[in-house]
Amino acid sequence: MNILGLYLTSVLIWGSTWLAITFQFGAVPPAVSVVYRFLLASLILFAWCRVKGLRLRFSRTEHYWMLLQGVLLFGINYLCVYLAETRVTSGLVAVVFSLLVFLNIAGTRIFFGTPVKPATLLGAVLGVSGIVLVFLPEFGRDTGKGDPTLGLVLALIGAVTASLGNIVASRNHRQGLPVVQMNAFGMLYGALIVAAYAAVTRQPFGFDWSARYLLSLAYLAVFGSILAFGAFLTLLGRIGADRAGYVTVAIPVVALLFSALFEGLGWHLSLIMGILLCLAGNVAVLGGRAVRAVKADEAVKSA
Repeated sequence: MNILGLYLTSVLIWGSTWLAITFQFGAVPPAVSVVYRFLLASLILFAWCRVKGLRLRFSRTEHYWMLLQGVLLFGINYLCVYLAETRVTSGLVAVVFSLLVFLNIAGTRIFFGTPVKPATLLGAVLGVSGIVLVFLPEFGRDTGKGDPTLGLVLALIGAVTASLGNIVASRNHRQGLPVVQMNAFGMLYGALIVAAYAAVTRQPFGFDWSARYLLSLAYLAVFGSILAFGAFLTLLGRIGADRAGYVTVAIPVVALLFSALFEGLGWHLSLIMGILLCLAGNVAVLGGRAVRAVKADEAVKSA
């Protein structure tokens, strides 16, 4: 699959998974649903590896890095996402995750020495301002889903850990770890760490056999976890964590449309202006890097 195909696969699938997560809420605690999702996804990936004869033996150091990726990207990140969506609508959580563009750029600067341009700083200011506008009407309003402030904090923690997970995944890809096996072990480790959390906090490991729960679990495991993460991490390996973070430009738009249709999210001026600021911030970063990429290509051709 080319870069555009990887991008569209990530955007369209993940844009819908924010709503699909809400179908998991009910008899099963959110943390336990995270365990079921990534345990199922990892088992499917391990089965695929066996069928295809892919290697499953890795060094202790490689397992350490896959563990770190799993804990950050599939464990803490999604635990925070599920808990956040019990307090605010799924579309708003997706908007918070648009900050991944800036977090990934900051991370690549810290860990890989990638320079930060003025357009990136401008984009960060616009993006954060947009998040404030989006959530401003939620504070002090009875949403019927709990404390929106806590939901925002959980979403922010999830975004930060997701960004750190992206950085680790980028490092793993650079070290030659194959995406399928990397995800199989990472999702298994992520599921185990969340299972440990659920056990310590004495959350019941029950199961919901309703069609709503089973279908959403299957969709989240196969499409939202295996296919979307496979496409995104392949994209990340090809173009880097900073540029791969651009998928979050379009994901909130798709997620907000689903949220408006199925969760009753009302469109008001503050929400619209906040979304436009978030998009403008992302475009400011994307535009500057796109221009530099074109100039670099022209320089190579002229040489």
